[in-house]
Amino acid sequence: MCKKHSQTTTFSISIPTTTTMPDKPTQQTPSAPPHVQLTINPTITSQTTLCQKLPPLVKSIIIPVISRFHAGYFSITLSLCWQTLLWKTLREPPENAHAYRRMLGALPSAAFILMWSLSLFILVSLSILYILKCALLTNMVKQEYLNPISVNYLFAPWISWLLLLQTTPFFSPKTIYYVIFWWVFVLPIFILDVIIYGQWLTKGKRCLSKVANPASQLSVIGNFVGARAAAEMGWRESAMVMFTLGIVHYLVVFVTLYQRLSGNSCMPVMLRPVMFLFIAAPSMGSLAWDSISGSFDCCSKMLFYLSLFLFLSLVSRPNLFKKSMKKFNVVWWAYSYPLTVLALASTEYAQEMKTGVAHLLMIILSGVSVLVSFILMLYTALNTSGGV
Repeated sequence: MCKKHSQTTTFSISIPTTTTMPDKPTQQTPSAPPHVQLTINPTITSQTTLCQKLPPLVKSIIIPVISRFHAGYFSITLSLCWQTLLWKTLREPPENAHAYRRMLGALPSAAFILMWSLSLFILVSLSILYILKCALLTNMVKQEYLNPISVNYLFAPWISWLLLLQTTPFFSPKTIYYVIFWWVFVLPIFILDVIIYGQWLTKGKRCLSKVANPASQLSVIGNFVGARAAAEMGWRESAMVMFTLGIVHYLVVFVTLYQRLSGNSCMPVMLRPVMFLFIAAPSMGSLAWDSISGSFDCCSKMLFYLSLFLFLSLVSRPNLFKKSMKKFNVVWWAYSYPLTVLALASTEYAQEMKTGVAHLLMIILSGVSVLVSFILMLYTALNTSGGV
């Protein structure tokens, strides 16, 4: 059976205003039944017709799966791809690295290849599912786009692909293949920037002050990831364009979220783990600027210190996330990838500072991020029916 999701059918009923009076008081002539005119939404009709034409296997197996699937599931790929980037960074210490960093460089290459392959497999699988959803359940995808929280996760698959591109063991950033893939993955992010940032600026019902939520920072993170990938190719101006879009809108989103009244928050209690994106945005910004400037300078350090402060602010308030932890949800993955980005930033910070304390901080953050990621993998495997 093919289901209709979140759609309403319009019924218009017209009843005649005159009735026929009986000839005799002892007999009653039944009045004519009211005329009922049924008008069905054309979108639903086309959706139903499309579903009826599908093979039975598709209707019975694929449709139920993709109807439960949504862009929020790409939080899993964000976590895995950032973990892969962390592992690649740790196993490639620079020549003058600290002893702690060289110790982490002993990570076997087979573990990195396995992690990269797992990330690729899951990202390809989820991308295929979402393409099928776009083709077969267009109305549900439109509802995600109209939702102020879900629309931000449309950046997630492209961010994941860019991260996987930066960790690929098959070609370097200077090759033509890297350039082609960079354009393929960055263009959708830029198009979404134009649409969403334009809505924030011009549309009354979708202006930023009304729709801002912690997930809004995903668009900012997408620009930072694109900027870092461009900087690795040596395209400094392109990287500056992406970084400028990211940092300006990050400041706007950050200030807007700080000034919002609690009663105006559109973030449900179950989605509070998404607040950890407060950590991811400045951390990724520090990494992007590090790649553009060539060193972890004052700007990168300022963003890193901000992310550390926000991390301490969130972990010191466990009651804020208590209700969201009662039942497993895919949104739990929002705990993982911000921690991984913070750990990545700490590796660059430790390399710049060259102190034992900075490297100890790097080891602690890296260990916590790996532990959280593997725990979430286990929970996800045991609760495959969970969803955001």
